Amino acid sequence: MQQTLVNTESKPAGREILDIDVAWLGWSQAFDGIRQALSSDQQTILAFLNAHNANMAMTNQQYHAALERCTVLPDGFGVDLAARALYGTPFPANLNGTDFVPALLTYLVKPRRVALIGAQHKVLSKATSMFQQQTPWHEFVAVSDGYFEKNNCGTVLEKLAALKPDIVLVAMGSPLQELWIEHNIGKEHGKVVISVGALFDFVSESVPRAPSFIRKLRSEWVFRLFWEPRRLWRRYILGNPLFLLRVLRYKYSRARPAAA
Repeated sequence: MQQTLVNTESKPAGREILDIDVAWLGWSQAFDGIRQALSSDQQTILAFLNAHNANMAMTNQQYHAALERCTVLPDGFGVDLAARALYGTPFPANLNGTDFVPALLTYLVKPRRVALIGAQHKVLSKATSMFQQQTPWHEFVAVSDGYFEKNNCGTVLEKLAALKPDIVLVAMGSPLQELWIEHNIGKEHGKVVISVGALFDFVSESVPRAPSFIRKLRSEWVFRLFWEPRRLWRRYILGNPLFLLRVLRYKYSRARPAAA
């Protein structure tokens, strides 16, 4: 049985963004929820929702269903705009994985064993080393890069089960990482499992992050588009307006009275 993070304040547990429940949590609430999950006898699976992922979930029902079975955290300015449009207020925090996971590891003062899966071998190795330098009280283990046969991954799963990690970071990109977790990861493979996308690329410094002032302006997507235009132009130039259009249609459909 999977466990979801609990909001301890008297607020709704989440907000529906295109029929995906997104957790209504601040930084400290999310961190404390994961700390409690690590002491539980249940498994917690975390994913993140941004405009791009939401667009994919609208056309991929398996991915949408996988997200419904995760604790989904809000990632980026797009879902904040959606929350404003639908509910009149943004999410309490931008819990994007690139910032959230390193901050979580710093917050967790009790030593934990962290397994890493995904990315290219060199990127995985460098990310593992960087995580170990940043939070040396934890143990980081590179289990496998992301270039294994996803439908024949018994060796990877055996390594995970033998390792008994507290936290598993899976970096394969969406929707592959969420679907792989959905179809393969069991309770024996880790206490808290997190889909982290391109996190290893950023931590290993293989891909640069935007300067801090750009991140504070909530415009990191502009920097990423400038850095990788050929790969990302569809995601942002076409995808962002499409997401906002879908949000407005969703809002209108919710506001319409039910047919007699």
